[in-house]
Amino acid sequence: SIRMDLLHSNGVLIIQHLQRDYRAYQDFLNFMSHVGDPRNIFSIYFPLWFQLNQVVGTKMIWVAVIGDWFNLIFKWILFGHRPYWWVQETMIYPNQSSPCLEQFPITCETGPGSPSGHAMGSSCVWYVMVTAALSYTVRWKNKSAVTLHRLTWSFLWSVFWIIQISVCISRVFIATHFPHQVILGVFAGILVAEAFEHTPAIQTASLRMYIKTNLFLFIFALGFYLVLKLLDIDLLWSVPKAKKWCANPDWINIDTTPFAGLVRNLGALFGLGLGVNSDMFTLSCKGQNSCKRSFRVLCVAASLATLQLYNFVKIPTHTEYLFYILSFCKSAAMPLTVVALVPYCVHSLMRTTEKKLN
Repeated sequence: SIRMDLLHSNGVLIIQHLQRDYRAYQDFLNFMSHVGDPRNIFSIYFPLWFQLNQVVGTKMIWVAVIGDWFNLIFKWILFGHRPYWWVQETMIYPNQSSPCLEQFPITCETGPGSPSGHAMGSSCVWYVMVTAALSYTVRWKNKSAVTLHRLTWSFLWSVFWIIQISVCISRVFIATHFPHQVILGVFAGILVAEAFEHTPAIQTASLRMYIKTNLFLFIFALGFYLVLKLLDIDLLWSVPKAKKWCANPDWINIDTTPFAGLVRNLGALFGLGLGVNSDMFTLSCKGQNSCKRSFRVLCVAASLATLQLYNFVKIPTHTEYLFYILSFCKSAAMPLTVVALVPYCVHSLMRTTEKKLN
């Protein structure tokens, strides 16, 4: 406990330093915090990569979902505090002179703080993207190509670490995480992504396998929660702390609660399984047009445009269980749109155009 208090107090000093000396970079740091948002995986990174390389796109969803599930379990085990409420409740500061940490609209996360979900999600997905990009260059055999591969390797991994460090600094800057929590998140994300580099079975998984995986993840998480609740350990202890110490009640969002993230990820995995095992996917992404560059470009553009429309779909939050059900459905619809609906529509449009030309 003494060591954790010392770690937290040193973290508060770092946060104060960032908020004081990096004020000019506030907009950039807030932007990087949004870049690390795990929800961008489903709405931006996945649509781009799936149409370019279905193997990488599929792996990306699995890594994101399993990584975020492990993040939830770790959060429940580690009971990590967040800076913006810890400074208000700790007794280590004399005469109740707790440091003043500035809060922002994206500060008031309601789940436990360790490890950082943004840092973990960002590192695991960018790890997948970098290794996928390098897999193309590693095949080059001649001397000049080997040199180019090494330069590409250095450049991409430099970009990877610049992004991870920026996301970590941004999360510390807004007083959502302590430094050790974002560091733990980065390396945990890399471990999850590396594990899926050696798990080819996900590429041929049946719909039954997707459903079984979803049920296992849900039952394990819910069972873990209920067992500890029977032992009088409330795993949602962080929610009242967030509501109590958040500077603006409007900044509290049910979408940041532990179960909201779980439901969102399970929906995305189910939607992917439904899509890749559908007839629409087979006809379009496995058909004649799938090799055409025009088909892929149209699918990317249509997918990104369609997914932006989902942002206008606001899920009612007045009933918690209804919110979870609708959140699951919305999350499932996004990969289903990218994998099956959009490619099938593009395929049908191209086929109709070809018939008219003939």
